Order: sequence, then C-alpha cells, then structure tokens
Amino acid sequence: MAPSRALLIQRMASACIRPQIRLFSSPAAAAVVRPRCIRAAVTPRSRHSPGTTRAYSAPADGAPEPPDFLNEAELHVFNKIRGELEPTKLEVQDISGGCGSMYAIEIESPKFKGLTVIKQHKLVNQVLKEEIAQWHGVQLRTRAP
Repeated sequence: MAPSRALLIQRMASACIRPQIRLFSSPAAAAVVRPRCIRAAVTPRSRHSPGTTRAYSAPADGAPEPPDFLNEAELHVFNKIRGELEPTKLEVQDISGGCGSMYAIEIESPKFKGLTVIKQHKLVNQVLKEEIAQWHGVQLRTRAP
C-alpha cells in the first residue's frame, strides 16, 4: 500500500526536501516554484541553558553589572556601552555561534528619552563604531525607561 499524502508531506518536511510545484500545465509556460525549507533555524546557545535569562537590570545604585557567562568580546561591548550610555538595562549576546561576527544588543537608557528609534540606534552606532566595522551584523533593540 502506498504511503498517504500526509505521511509524504511529513517526510518531506522532516528531511527538508523542497518539492517542485508547477504553476502552469503547458510545457512552454511551466514555471517551477521552490518553497522555503520548512525546518526552522535555531540560534546556538552554547554556554547557556534554555531557562537562563539574559536581561540584566541595574541595581539601585547605578549601571548593570556584567554577568559571569559573557565571553571576552561580549564583555568588551558590554563595558563600552555601559560607560558611554549609562543604561538601566543591558543585554549583549554573540549570536554568531561564538566567532564574534554578529551581536544582539538590547539597551534601555535614560539618554534615549525623547529620541526616535533611528536616533537611538545612531547613538549606539556612534559608541560602537570601531567594533561594528569588524562585524557582519548587529541586532539593536533600544528604548528609554
């Protein structure tokens, strides 16, 4: 007995096979569409357990302290932002798998008060100008408290 259509689709999805779908019935106008792979991309979290929170709220007396699990490059970025922008909340994570080419940064700072998101990002870009020049990409999330 042949496998059901649902089973075939399930197998294709799990194997990340991209089926070909013909849009037109005539051979002259046949166009092939390749749908995106169904398998989801997973961000590596090598040093962190799934339940670990990576947001750092500032203590009552000032700027947030860097957590002990940051690597050297993350710590450098963390300290540079902390020194220039005086954040109340700061999160820095290398999302490139450890090679230091892409970072996700979340900053909450009183210096952002009254600024648009674009101006907030420009302020962060100015602070990290030398570092960003060496990176492949950066994800910024900024907001005023």
